[in-house]
Amino acid sequence: MTDYRKKRSPSASWEPVEKWYNASVGKEGQYYHKKIIIPNILKLLKLKESDTLLDIACGQGVLARHIPEGISYTGLDISPSLIKEAKLNDPNPSHQYVVADACKPLPIKGSQFSHAAIILALQNIEHPEQALKNLKTHLQHGGKLAIVLNHPCFRIPRQTSWQVDEEKKIQYRRVDRYASPMKIPIQAHPSKGENSPATWSFHHSLSDFSRMLHASGFVIELIEEWCSDKVSTGGAAKMENRSREEFPLFLTLLTRKT
Repeated sequence: MTDYRKKRSPSASWEPVEKWYNASVGKEGQYYHKKIIIPNILKLLKLKESDTLLDIACGQGVLARHIPEGISYTGLDISPSLIKEAKLNDPNPSHQYVVADACKPLPIKGSQFSHAAIILALQNIEHPEQALKNLKTHLQHGGKLAIVLNHPCFRIPRQTSWQVDEEKKIQYRRVDRYASPMKIPIQAHPSKGENSPATWSFHHSLSDFSRMLHASGFVIELIEEWCSDKVSTGGAAKMENRSREEFPLFLTLLTRKT
């Protein structure tokens, strides 16, 4: 018998996985948002009351709810449902949210922003160089852009994994592929198989990101790598804690518009 059910294919937008993503991140962010990403990115951006912030692929506006209250903020995301959620959770009159595709001309005027951020999102944009060029148009000269990525060297979906060397009693990170660009489907609910909504992850090497930024008119001022602060217990705790400290979760690039 022919199965006429349509196979779900990954989407370039996060709209199909909005409910899963919204439940996962919540109003204040996931554990790593709250403990690692938000505190560290605020240290890097050093926002002052007179500054203006553009947040690309802002999701439901997690970053906006952690910045100083008086800062003018604009969040853009391609998902109407996530923008709707962001507006519901953020009554700040200095904040605005807009549905927009980062790879197309942005529906905002001028070069008014002193700062910009792309948090755990550039890796989900098929043409990141186009998003960077669009963003640059709206940054002031010398404006800062902070990009947070799942570490492109150690956290490649389906191409990296934890392994254990029983003889040496160590846990190490296995990397099967790295240098080649990859388009990798990500299932929101892996247990559901083909019935799970899915989106894409687009892997690029650190060299690729460096070239994209250079071509888009940015210079890299600082690179930081952030590790998990979680602590294991039990018989494998020693090797798990050691490997967790050696292989960072996130790579962060602080850049400046030239």
